[in-house]
Amino acid sequence: MIGGMHHNQEDSPPSAPADADLGQSLIAMGLLSEREVGIASKVCADRGEPLIKAVRNNPRLTGQDIATVEARLMHSARIDPVTQPPDIRLLDRIVPAECLRMGVLPWRKMGGQTIVLAAAPPDFAHHLPTLTDAYGPVRLSIASDDQLKEALRRVSAHSLAQTAERSVPLDQSCRSWQGGWLSAATGALCALGMVGMSISSNWTITLTFCAIIFWTLANSLLKLLAILAHLFGPMARLSDPAPARLPVVTVMVPLFRESEIAARLIRRLTALDYPADLLDICLLLEQDDVLTRTAVARTNLPRTIRAIVVPTGLVRTKPRALNYGLNFARGTIIGVYDAEDAPDPQQIRKIVARFANASPQVACLQGVLDFYNARRNWLSRCFALEYATWFRIVLPGLERLGLIIPLGGTTLFFRRSVLEKLGGWDAHNVTEDADLGVRLARNGYRTELIMTVTGEEANCRAWPWVKQRSRWLKGYAITYIVHMRQPMRLLRDIGPRRFIGFQVQFLGTLCQFAMAPLLWSLWALPLGLPHPLASLLPGWGIPAMTALFIATEAITWTGAALGAHAAGRSWLIPWVPTLNFYFPLASLAAWKGLVELVHRPFYWDKTSHGQEGH
Repeated sequence: MIGGMHHNQEDSPPSAPADADLGQSLIAMGLLSEREVGIASKVCADRGEPLIKAVRNNPRLTGQDIATVEARLMHSARIDPVTQPPDIRLLDRIVPAECLRMGVLPWRKMGGQTIVLAAAPPDFAHHLPTLTDAYGPVRLSIASDDQLKEALRRVSAHSLAQTAERSVPLDQSCRSWQGGWLSAATGALCALGMVGMSISSNWTITLTFCAIIFWTLANSLLKLLAILAHLFGPMARLSDPAPARLPVVTVMVPLFRESEIAARLIRRLTALDYPADLLDICLLLEQDDVLTRTAVARTNLPRTIRAIVVPTGLVRTKPRALNYGLNFARGTIIGVYDAEDAPDPQQIRKIVARFANASPQVACLQGVLDFYNARRNWLSRCFALEYATWFRIVLPGLERLGLIIPLGGTTLFFRRSVLEKLGGWDAHNVTEDADLGVRLARNGYRTELIMTVTGEEANCRAWPWVKQRSRWLKGYAITYIVHMRQPMRLLRDIGPRRFIGFQVQFLGTLCQFAMAPLLWSLWALPLGLPHPLASLLPGWGIPAMTALFIATEAITWTGAALGAHAAGRSWLIPWVPTLNFYFPLASLAAWKGLVELVHRPFYWDKTSHGQEGH
C-alpha cells in the first residue's frame, strides 16, 4: 500500500513546510550545506517569499531531490508517474490542460480514495475543493514537477495538441475559414467592373482611382498623425522601479528547421540578466523536425532552458506551438522570442518592472525590434528603415492616439492570466501577433511599447523577403475578415475611433499595397504622358495630384528619417529616397498573399534564419 496524507473536505489542506523544518531537512539529507541554506533563507526573506520557492528553483537540486524533501516533510509518498503511469480514465473528469494549469495529476484510485500527485503541496491545497468535487476523497502524494508534466504529456499529447489548435473561440478564430467565397467575390467584382466599363467607362475609371487615392490619403494621414503624436506627445516614460518580489518569467521560443541557429540562440538566451531560479526558457520543437531536435539535444542546456516537443497536428504554425508550450510554462509573465533574436540582456528586468508599475489593464508589452545586419546590402538597409519607422515612430504614435497596436511576432510579453483568458493565440492565423493585438483591444486590455531593443536578422534576398511579407499581408487580410464578421459587435467592443483606425490599419494597408501599380500609373499625369484619367480631371486636377504625391512621399520620408535618427542610425538617412524602389516588392507580396488566402490560407511560408551572424 502506498503511503500518503489523506485529505477530504473536512481535513485542513496541506501547506508549505515551515522554513526552519525545510532547512534542517535539506542539511540532514546532505542536499545543501548550512551556509547554502542560510544564504537561500536570506534571499527569500528579502523577497518576502517562503524558502521552498528558492529550493524548487535551486540549480544544484534536481526535481527528484526536491520531491524527496517535500514528501519527507509532508509525511507523504513520492511517486514517479513516468515509470508508474496514471489511470487515464481519471483525466475524463479534469482534462489534462486543466491539470497542468493546476499543477496536479489524478493518479490512481486506491482504497476508495483518489491519489492525486502534486509537485507543490500548496497547489494541491488550493485546488482541493475542485478535486474533491470531481473525485470524492483524495490523498496527496508527491511527484517531481518534471515527472508530473512528462507523465501528462505522454498520456495526453494528442489531446493537448488538439486543444492548442482550438483554444480561441470559433467566432474569433479563422479556423472555419473557407476560401471559396473569396474567389467567388473576386470574380463577381471583376464582372461588375466589366459591366461598369461597358455602361460608363469614365465613371468606372474615376471611381476606381478615387478608391486608390482615398486609401493612399487615409494611410498617409494616419502615419502623419502617428508622427505628430510621437513628436509632440507625452515624454517617454522613465525607468520603472523594480518590484520587491520578482516573478517567474517564461520565455517561449518556437523553433522549426533552425538547426543552424540553435547553438547561437542558446548563447544569446543565457546572456539574459535575470535570476536563474526565476527564469524559465522553453524551446518549442516540432516533433518531426529531427534536425533541430538533434542540434538542441547535442547542446548542453543550462538549467534555465528546457526543450518541449510539440506533437504533429492538422497545422504546423508558430501560434499552435505557443499554445501547446503555454501548458508547460512556469511563469506568470509569458514572453515570446524568435529563433534569430538577440535581446538586450536587461530586457526581462525592464519588462518585470513595467508590469509591476503599470495598470492591470496593460496586458501586453511590445519591445522594439531592430536588425543587427542592417549594413548587409540595400535590401537590409531599406528593411531597417521600415522597422525603425514602424517601431520607433508609428507604433508609439498609435499607442498615444489610443488606437489598436498590431503586435510584432517577437519581444512580446503578456500577463499570463489575460493570455489564458483570451485562449492564447489563434493557431490557424499566420499573423497571430496582429490578431492577438486586436483581441486584446476588443476585451478592454491595452498594449504598451517599451524601450528595450531586440536585434533580429533582416531578410537580405528579394524572394525570401517577398515570401515573408506575403505571409504577413495574408495574415492581415484574414485577421480583418475574421473581426469584421460582425462589424457592429466590433464597433461596440472597440469604439468608433479604434474602429476607423482598424479599417485604415488593416484594410487600408492591404488596398494600398494591392492597388499600388494603378497608383504608380498616376505619375504619368504630372509627366504629361497619356493616362485614362487625364481627360476626366478638371484643370486643377493634375497640380492637385502632383501635390498629393509630393505630400505622401514627404510623410513617408520624414517618418523614415525620424525613425533612423531615433534608432541611432542616422547613417541610414541617405538611403531614405530609395524606399520608392523598395515598397513595390510589397505589392508583389500582397498579390501572392491574396492568392494563397484562397488556396492555402493556413500555409506558413517559412523564413530561413541563420544566414547572418550577430
